[in-house]
Amino acid sequence: MQHNSQVKGEAAMQIRNKQDFWAGIMFTAVGAFAVVASLKYEMGTARDMGPGYFPFWLGICLAVLGASVALRAMSADAPLTRIDPSDLKTVVILLGSVALTGLLLNLLGILLTVVVLVLLSSMASHLFSWKVALITGLCLAAFVWLAFIKALGLVFPLWPAWGG
Repeated sequence: MQHNSQVKGEAAMQIRNKQDFWAGIMFTAVGAFAVVASLKYEMGTARDMGPGYFPFWLGICLAVLGASVALRAMSADAPLTRIDPSDLKTVVILLGSVALTGLLLNLLGILLTVVVLVLLSSMASHLFSWKVALITGLCLAAFVWLAFIKALGLVFPLWPAWGG
């Protein structure tokens, strides 16, 4: 009888939704990294926030969200899914696009880099369209310019260094 209940307990701890589980683990890891990285900055208070305050609490929220998604993927009523090998291609395209963005930012400037990021990451979709990706990239570049350069006054190279 004890063996039967032990098997039931093990089945409840099985990862049923592998996609959600690994996404939750990734969110938790990124959130934990943000928390640890923010600790080297002054925290401040809710009333007088220091530079570490926002990334600390954002990291906490992301880690808690990730943990809840991962735990939910192990519940008995989570849909049973598996990770398709073609999903690995999608992950490589998305992570490669983001990594390339970091490398291209100083070379191409933020506006062209955002367009390149959207074009490349859109290729991960099964519904990829050059026209839609280009329009989305241009709109996102305009948003980045308005929100981060004009509204917040952040300093980024706008255009390629070789373009003048």
